[in-house]
Amino acid sequence: MMTKMKSILSLVLALAMLFALAACGGTTESAAPESEAPESEAPESGTPESESPEEPTAWVPEQQVELIVPFSAGGASDLLARAVEAVWSEHCDQPLVVTNMPGGGGVTGAMYVASAEPDGYTLVLGYGSGHDMSMGYLQELDYDPSVLEPVCLLSVHSVAIVVPVDSEFNSMADVKAWSEANPGTPVTAAVSTANGTVDLTMQAIAAQTGINMSVVPHDSGALAMTDLLSGAYMIAGGHPAEIYTYIESGQMKMIGVATDERDPAYPDVPTLKEQGIDFTSYGSIKGIACPVDTPAEIKAYYEELFREISEDPQYQEIMQNMAQPVMYMDTEEFTEYFDNAKEANRVMIEDLGLAYYLQ
Repeated sequence: MMTKMKSILSLVLALAMLFALAACGGTTESAAPESEAPESEAPESGTPESESPEEPTAWVPEQQVELIVPFSAGGASDLLARAVEAVWSEHCDQPLVVTNMPGGGGVTGAMYVASAEPDGYTLVLGYGSGHDMSMGYLQELDYDPSVLEPVCLLSVHSVAIVVPVDSEFNSMADVKAWSEANPGTPVTAAVSTANGTVDLTMQAIAAQTGINMSVVPHDSGALAMTDLLSGAYMIAGGHPAEIYTYIESGQMKMIGVATDERDPAYPDVPTLKEQGIDFTSYGSIKGIACPVDTPAEIKAYYEELFREISEDPQYQEIMQNMAQPVMYMDTEEFTEYFDNAKEANRVMIEDLGLAYYLQ
């Protein structure tokens, strides 16, 4: 009996050892892939075949950006640039330097930007203000406007006709009546850039109405307004941003706007069409441009940056306070708008037959 019990015990111990070995063997087999795992992993310096290569990092500026305003300080383009400057640091880590570079009706500043490296550090504000919109149809230029590329639109400024508050003119009809009563004396008119939107508008008014008008360009709308108040001129053409302080302070009054509909900032002022003058203007286009051949990723960065700025509440308040509408357009939409406005200017110049421009 004892012998039989020993045999059974031996069998149980043998089976226990067998199960233990099997368990250990199973653990070893399941751990093997873990020890071999590093062989299936790609070296740190390489790229796994199952993963796609990393996409290139989006471009961002690494130094200060220069924004050229091709007109004098105090004009509509300059005021817009200062509004951008006021909120720039909230949207870009690099500083912005606004540089006024007047001369040649905007050509000097445009040529400076066109000759800059297309590296994203030199831009121009005021693209579409006149020198690049219509001047090429009027005279031979020292540069080809196509050396600049549009980035986006920030605003469009209407053209308004203003006079000193104590002027006898309260409407365009009054101006025409005075001209007819004084046939040998021209109505003197101050405007901003030569061949720019305001200059063309005043020339068009003269051609449409028969008013004997002497139009004198200035380096900026601010200078034109200063000369008007000095008594050197009888009327002036300008943008709301250039005249709103004089309107608010009671030094000037507005007698007409060259838009299809009344300017929302001055709803009591009639359009030229309402006064019997069949003329409207696209207005002065205020776009951002960069040198031709600027890489697409740089243009995309600024397209998005200026969209963000245009949506900034502080920027919008500044614009509202100086009667400048916020009218952001991306590159594609702005390019189409610019081309349409440029063609409209060409047709206007030809249809009006303005001898001043057809020499």
